[in-house]
Parts: sequence; structure tokens; C-alpha cells
Amino acid sequence: MNLTASALYGVAAFIVFCIAVIALVNSHLFPLKKLQLRGELAHVDAAAVEQVLDGRVKGNFFGVDLLAVREALESIPWVRRVELRRQWPDTLVATVEEHRPLARWSEQELVNTYGERFQGRLDAELPRFVGPAGREATMTAHYRRFAELVAPLGFEIARLELSARQAWRLQLVGKDDARLTVMLGRDQTPNDALNRLRRFVALYPHALAQLGGNVGHVDLRYPNGFALRVPGLEQFETQHKKAGSV
Repeated sequence: MNLTASALYGVAAFIVFCIAVIALVNSHLFPLKKLQLRGELAHVDAAAVEQVLDGRVKGNFFGVDLLAVREALESIPWVRRVELRRQWPDTLVATVEEHRPLARWSEQELVNTYGERFQGRLDAELPRFVGPAGREATMTAHYRRFAELVAPLGFEIARLELSARQAWRLQLVGKDDARLTVMLGRDQTPNDALNRLRRFVALYPHALAQLGGNVGHVDLRYPNGFALRVPGLEQFETQHKKAGSV
């Protein structure tokens, strides 16, 4: 009998506790009054935050839907990720990570340093990525490796292209606005394009000295060599072999 009574008292206490919690969550006590934004913010301002949160922050300190608030904040174009926490007695703290732009994808889209595409506009000069949708992360990884290889030659990548057949093409810009187009072809095996570019970088200073001019175009799709095109000169090939298809 005592065990039954104890069990009933326990159930009753639990029910009372649940009712108290529900009442507390839905009460007008402990209202939220502040939202603190933290993080290195260059493109997200208070006006954008106020606009997306208008009417979406419902409930008091205990009852606010953190998931709904986070999703609203992450809908702001330059916001990549948000972490939310409550701070007693009346504050929500939002730690915001902005997208860090690496390249342009379209007129209204950029690619961040994680290889993720996002909506955003920026006046700064950035390299252009052109490729199939869904390949942004692959292009970002290749961009980093290609850029590291051509940097000692004084070049930067102005445009990185990946064709529908997975062939790579670079447009480089160097000192005095020198331009160089590099055809890398496809990766038949992992790192093929990277190894072709590495071989060319090692030979480029010698080829430039031999030709006595600025190289405008290089085709690295040859199995054992490459072809150079210099403005004002006929095409020069290191190996007279037919290039592979793009």
C-alpha cells in the first residue's frame, strides 16, 4: 500500500512539475529584451538582422524557439553559420560566422573559402570560377594547389574553368598585366592536371628565355610535353604530338 501511495505521489509531483514548466515557458515573465551579435562582421548589419527577426522571436527567456531564430539569421545572405545561447536574465547571444569570399561564381553568387556557393555581391577583385554546379568544393581545392604552383612565376589565377567533361583551364595574370592561358586537360588519374602544371612551372623560365617573348597560351594536354603560343610567333611545340581532347 505504501509503495502504491509513493508511486501516486511521484506521478502527481511530476505532473505538477510539468504544469509549472509549461506555465513558466508560456508566461509573460522573463521577457527577452536584447540580442547580442558577436563575431567578425563586415557584411551583416543590425538592419538586416532586425528585418529577418521581425515577428519571429516569440516566447520568453525559457520558451523562445532557438532553432527558428537561428534559421532566420542564417537566411541572411552573408551569414554562413550561427550559434545561439541564452544569457540570463533577458538576452540572446548570437555568434555569427560570415562567409569569407574566395571567388566569383556568377553576378550574384560567390564561393567561400570552404568551397560553398552563396548569394552575395562584392566590389573587390576576385578570381572567377566557371564550372558545373555542385563542383565548387573541388574547384576550390584545385584553385589553392594551382595558385601555389604558379605564384613563384609571378602569376595569379584570374579565372578557373572546369568543363562539363572535367577538363581544367586557367587564365593567369602577372606583372604588367601579362596574360597566360593554360590548358590542363582532364585528370585521367588523380592529380594529373596538377602534375602537368608542376612540370610546366619547372620548365617555364627556360622556355621563356628560348622564345625571347611573353608566352600567351600553353597547352599541357600532350603526354610528354607541351605547346606554347607567343604573340607574333607561330606555335612552338616541345613535342610534336597530338594533344588530348578537352
